[in-house]
Amino acid sequence: MSRLTRKITGSDLILFNVTFDMAILVCGATGFIGSHFCVLALQQGLDLLLLDNLENSSPKVLNAIREVTGISPRFVEVDIRDKSSLDAVFATNQVDSVVHFAGYKAVGESAAEPLRYYRNNVDGSLNLLESMKEHGVRKLVFSSSATVYGVPEFNPYTEEHRKRPFNPYGQTKSVVEDMMYDLCASDPQYALVALRYFNPIGAHPSGMLGEDPKGIPNNLMPFITKVAVGQLAELGVFGDDYDTVDGTGVRDYIHVMDLAYGHIRALQYLNSNAGYQAINLGAGRGYSVLELVSAFERINGVSIPYVIKPRRDGDLAAYWADASKAERLLGWKTQLGIDEMVRDAWAWQSANPNGYN
Repeated sequence: MSRLTRKITGSDLILFNVTFDMAILVCGATGFIGSHFCVLALQQGLDLLLLDNLENSSPKVLNAIREVTGISPRFVEVDIRDKSSLDAVFATNQVDSVVHFAGYKAVGESAAEPLRYYRNNVDGSLNLLESMKEHGVRKLVFSSSATVYGVPEFNPYTEEHRKRPFNPYGQTKSVVEDMMYDLCASDPQYALVALRYFNPIGAHPSGMLGEDPKGIPNNLMPFITKVAVGQLAELGVFGDDYDTVDGTGVRDYIHVMDLAYGHIRALQYLNSNAGYQAINLGAGRGYSVLELVSAFERINGVSIPYVIKPRRDGDLAAYWADASKAERLLGWKTQLGIDEMVRDAWAWQSANPNGYN
């Protein structure tokens, strides 16, 4: 099926014609990034089968997807650690390809509970790859991370930078990438892409979908929005003595809608290219913590009180992406900037101060 080029209301993100013949299975579909991908893909007319165990997300995400798109998506509540249930999904549906978002993602939590992360992120991915193989599905887009690189030997990271993650979360992503690489080496029919994310922030421009972490946020932007909405008293800034523009840590931030679009382009790429590829998805430049805070205050007219705290163990001073491979292979680059990121993040949080609850 094919759909015409269209513009998403409220942003400058342009989509292009996409053609697929069977369903795309989306694992981790109701999470932050998965839900935004689903909205974009459904608006393109793609046939999706959404899968999630709802452990770290809300079933209300499905209502939000329906309200934004006008489409009631097919959904199955399945845990990828349950191999028999996964097999049943493949056996009863015509699946062309898979987009895999179903992983735990908190770095600090992974250090405290490494075995839980290996069980979900590695075992679950192994189950998924085995089910795909047994049912003749050979195309996969995997949600990986720039954390696979570890301490930068050079900036910006290219895909040729050696992998040396220094936390269990990053290690689980690296292991899954290695499985994908080995699988492609064993069978030329496979077409597998690992998308190495940098720092996704923002929300859908409608304000109806966004990031909804449970408990105290682990990431900077949801912490800022929780302060802005009055749920947290102040933002903790960990370290102001790094060798950066203002002493605070610098990261490559990418709008979640740009990131979602990158997955659609990766799926298109797999339709005509076999083998394994690891591809950075980032903006190609960094912003410091205080630059992000300043942009949020400027665009949204909301003050963000903060306090400087000691550096955290394991935090890096600065890193950002070389995203030229994504532009070369996928025809993808970011279209939304820091202003749109902070605008859309606040539109979501201010309209939904308690998230999906």
